[in-house]
Amino acid sequence: MVHELADFERAADRCRLTAEQLAEALFGPSPALFGHVAVDADDEPVGFALWFLNFSTWAGVHGIYLEDLYVRPPYRGTGTGRLLLATLATICVERGYQRLEWSMIDWNPAARFYASVGAVQLDEWVPYRLSGPALHALAAQAEAAPARRNGWAGRVPDRGDAV
Repeated sequence: MVHELADFERAADRCRLTAEQLAEALFGPSPALFGHVAVDADDEPVGFALWFLNFSTWAGVHGIYLEDLYVRPPYRGTGTGRLLLATLATICVERGYQRLEWSMIDWNPAARFYASVGAVQLDEWVPYRLSGPALHALAAQAEAAPARRNGWAGRVPDRGDAV
């Protein structure tokens, strides 16, 4: 269904996700991606939500960032997308998270649906992305920098780092 979503967003040629990559991201030793799949009466998948945790430094709590929400065309308008969003909202409420956020391609007709559940478009925040050669160029600057400069002691270990 991820490839179906990429096709819907007119970017099928850029979607390179494999089943193995998705399985590792969701079920590997340190998953950082979480998901929900909606199924029909025959247990066939009809939609999904893939998400990860973000963090508000101002509120001091995590939130959920919805990376992708997709419902197959025959099931749109049936409440499937609403149920997937409601599931994520429930996780937020149960865990004390204060927000559920996502981005949407500007021409997607789902904007009306999102407004119907009370979501508001954030005009004051502009998304940025660093990828490809620019990402590698910036990483090279960090690699070339001395380990300590002006009292900077490096980085905080993540789950994959040795402590």
